[in-house]
Amino acid sequence: MGLSFSFLGSEDIPTAGPPPVPGLGDLPESCVASVLVYLDPPQICKLAMLNRALSRASSADFIWESKLPSNYEDIIQRVFGKNDVFSKDFCKRDIYSRLCRLNSFDGGTKKVWLNKTTGKTCMLISSNGLSITGIDDRRYWSRIPTEESRFRSIAYLQQIWWFEVDGEIEFPFPAGSYSLFFRLQLGRAHKRFGRRVCNSEHVHGWDKKPVPFQISTSDGQKATKQCYLKEHGRWIHYHAGDFVVTNKNCKSIKVKFSMTQIDCTHTKGGLCVDSVLVYPTECRERLQRF
Repeated sequence: MGLSFSFLGSEDIPTAGPPPVPGLGDLPESCVASVLVYLDPPQICKLAMLNRALSRASSADFIWESKLPSNYEDIIQRVFGKNDVFSKDFCKRDIYSRLCRLNSFDGGTKKVWLNKTTGKTCMLISSNGLSITGIDDRRYWSRIPTEESRFRSIAYLQQIWWFEVDGEIEFPFPAGSYSLFFRLQLGRAHKRFGRRVCNSEHVHGWDKKPVPFQISTSDGQKATKQCYLKEHGRWIHYHAGDFVVTNKNCKSIKVKFSMTQIDCTHTKGGLCVDSVLVYPTECRERLQRF
């Protein structure tokens, strides 16, 4: 029996071991946050999942305030108005996350959001938010529900002599350069046996003359462009022009835009109008994934 308990005597003998190796969790949160501020938001969020220290450091207000537009409070006021969407307990990270969603305003005819990676402001204006000549006459135009639009509805032109689509937006865009696009498609798409099929039966007249696009701003900027609408069965972003926001004199800038084909020597038809997109010029290559 004495042998059975002989191991008890060794429990009080101290064992020497190597000191614990310092890790990221041992760094002060302020130091970690000072490094995280130089990363893109997706990178910050990935690192925040590694441990609690990084998670706490990643919520520092000064990190996310540097990612938000300088006039984010004006954007919140324009989009949400007096709605109590943002709680007083919201930190800057929560505000950034909320603004990165598709936020509808102006009766649901417009959507605005921040690009998750760059924090740049983007906007969509639906066909319902545009002034379209003859839109209420079913002989020319019709509203079609579709899953191919973020607004779940598009305007479809069957045939018309005088084609004109106008719109305007007044918004506190942050300082920077922006590009404006019309999202259009020649032909009407539908599903057949689960496959997407595009009917080009009514497509005509767009190869006769180019379509002029125009934009102008409240501070005197103007841009014009012309192009033919050729490719059938695919949504294309047609570039109408660029404008620059400096925010020197006023909080908001008004932008007017249009596309027309008013040569009445021939009719035009078979065109789907989805929306108008305002996108940071430096991010235009991302439209392929939009």
